[in-house]
Amino acid sequence: MNDQLKDIGMRLACIREDCEMTDTALAEKLGVDIEIYRSYEKGEIDFSFSFVYNVAEALGVDVLDIISGSSPTLSTCCYVKKGQGYSVKREHLYDYKHLAYTFKNKKAEPYLVTVTPDGEPPVLHGHEGQEFNYVISGKVTFYIGDISYELEEGDSVYFDSSIPHTEKATGDTPAQFIAVVVKK
Repeated sequence: MNDQLKDIGMRLACIREDCEMTDTALAEKLGVDIEIYRSYEKGEIDFSFSFVYNVAEALGVDVLDIISGSSPTLSTCCYVKKGQGYSVKREHLYDYKHLAYTFKNKKAEPYLVTVTPDGEPPVLHGHEGQEFNYVISGKVTFYIGDISYELEEGDSVYFDSSIPHTEKATGDTPAQFIAVVVKK
């Protein structure tokens, strides 16, 4: 269990309590088994970004409130230098850099995502809204529902993100893509 997962789980529990919602009620609202939900709050299992988006929507908070504990404060512009952004490293396979982490009342959530190849079967998740992904480098297999696409540098997909989906790096090198999640 990594420290970032424990911190996110603790913030999740605190925000949920501030919203005067029980863990059982939130798990039910999210369609998640209560024991799995409690494992998220304890930081015992890794989360998908779909899960965090869905929790943020259910609790009426910004994704960054859960991920970082800081509410965005800027409303005119958010400037991020190359290689910067709020970094969230989930598993060893995914590294997300939030590219608008200081902008409040966002209508979209832009990320630079780095995915490392692993050979494991894909695990698909869905969340509200729509999403646009643009491959910057490497190759990824994009899975959505029962179909998949092989994407390489310069390729993009725009899709209904409520349909379970994921991206897996293919080949021997990591891949990078820009993911922009548009809220409903």
